[in-house]
Amino acid sequence: MALIGSGGAGVVTVGNLLLEAAAVDGSYGLMRRSAGPQIRGGESAALLRFADTPVEYAGDYYQLLIAFDWRHAERFIDEIRLAASSCVLHDPAGGDVPEPIVHTGARLIPIEMQTQAREIECGRANMIALGLVSSITGLKLETISSTVSRSLSAKGENVIAGACACLERGANMGQSLGIELPLPIAHVGTEDRWTITGNQACGLGALKGGVRFVAGYPITPASEMLEWLAPRLAKMGGCLIQAEDELASVNMILGASYGGVPAMTVTSGPGLALMTEGIGLAVASETPIVVIDVMRGGPSTGIPTKSEQTDLNIALYGMHGEAPHVVVAPVSIPDSVFTTQWAVHLAESLQTAVIVLSDQQLAQSRMVVNRPPDIGFVTRRVTAQAGVENYRRYALRADGVSAMAIPGTIGVNYTADGLEHDERGTPSTGSHDHLRQLNKRATKLTGFDYGDHWADIEGDGTIAVVTWGSCTGAVKEAIRRVGEQGVPVRLIALRLLAPLCKQQLNQALEGVERVLVVEQTFSRQFYHYLRSQVDLPKFTESLARPGPLPLAASEISAMLLVDGA
Repeated sequence: MALIGSGGAGVVTVGNLLLEAAAVDGSYGLMRRSAGPQIRGGESAALLRFADTPVEYAGDYYQLLIAFDWRHAERFIDEIRLAASSCVLHDPAGGDVPEPIVHTGARLIPIEMQTQAREIECGRANMIALGLVSSITGLKLETISSTVSRSLSAKGENVIAGACACLERGANMGQSLGIELPLPIAHVGTEDRWTITGNQACGLGALKGGVRFVAGYPITPASEMLEWLAPRLAKMGGCLIQAEDELASVNMILGASYGGVPAMTVTSGPGLALMTEGIGLAVASETPIVVIDVMRGGPSTGIPTKSEQTDLNIALYGMHGEAPHVVVAPVSIPDSVFTTQWAVHLAESLQTAVIVLSDQQLAQSRMVVNRPPDIGFVTRRVTAQAGVENYRRYALRADGVSAMAIPGTIGVNYTADGLEHDERGTPSTGSHDHLRQLNKRATKLTGFDYGDHWADIEGDGTIAVVTWGSCTGAVKEAIRRVGEQGVPVRLIALRLLAPLCKQQLNQALEGVERVLVVEQTFSRQFYHYLRSQVDLPKFTESLARPGPLPLAASEISAMLLVDGA
């Protein structure tokens, strides 16, 4: 199901309410957002899919499209795939149906949503549309009315009454259309089900990991994470500061972490570029920090409201000098909780910088999920005790992790800056000190036991798909489809991108004769990275496309079936 309209028409509001109500009635669902870069007045779309099991992929095409209007629709119309069997409900007041929609052969049904809404005090066309959907999908009107009433509780009784009247009128109109698209219902309880976005999931993971200081500068599509974190950090005794820019943000979290408080910043590609010097300082001074990069289309300002995975190279290689650090990426919205919590654990345990690569598709999509399990990481920063004799902040230990003195601890002072240093922290230009510290910073990452968390591995067969991040949902769907046709395919979705677990990846590829590497980039960054690190099978192919158009499961499955037959 897709809903489109101008910014301010309430498209996303309807999508969120639908998702909430469907979860109450027993369905799982996913809502992907698509919008233009305008503050108001541009295009907006809510793209939804419902199922009786958790949904990680939005689908190849939409059975139902509701258009409040067609203004600027050409900017995202290629993201809304329709079939001849699809139905399009459109408001004649919103303009003529665009030719690309007409050419799909979908059934076009005019519905006067704006006219109907004007006949009701405090009426809104989007509530008429919501009533239409409730009738078409079989969603209980009392459920959607209750959901709307809770959502609008701060707006007063007149607004709530007008919305409920619109819902009822829309539902009555829907009954005469003869369209039935019943929601699939899961036969399990709904008590432990959440609706959550990827941004919220990352924020929750950070809190569960122990982050108590966040500094950030607003940037699309990451700002919502800062908004979600601010009140919750305060309730937990923490603090969030809006810095004057990204440079200040990364330096603030360095200061907080140096003082002993787990700290994090949130940004997108342009902000990450500005933070690279600060991240290098974290690596050199061995000060733990977490940097969440919610990727978007680039370069420069690029396409700030659309998804892409093209910050991979800067995340891996963007530091000046030799600055080994950790790069992780969640493979789904619920996995964003775990991966961010794990990122905090790795930063604190290894005393280094950890970059978390989310993206717009994960971050701003909303999903009905089962409550994520509690993960009991034993996260502990190795700190120096007072009065230690001959304290060496950067002592050369077998595991590469040396005790960090918290300011104010008596007798363990040291020089903390970005200069190369000896074991005590004294600045040094000596080649022997430089080599020893380079080796220390590298081996503590490559020698660490990351366990089974480095990747999600599913299935078996002589064909494997290697992917990462938000592409994982489409890949899983494609593998399921080709499996139903008798072609088993192995999934390897990397969560730990750097350092790459080469031995484990080679083991996961044992018996594989053909590999397909799937990513959302133009220059095949992930494919080239893998090629540079491990010996992939001779028949290794790349399926790569930049944003904003997401990869479809049908594209992936077609490539697996045609070339793998």
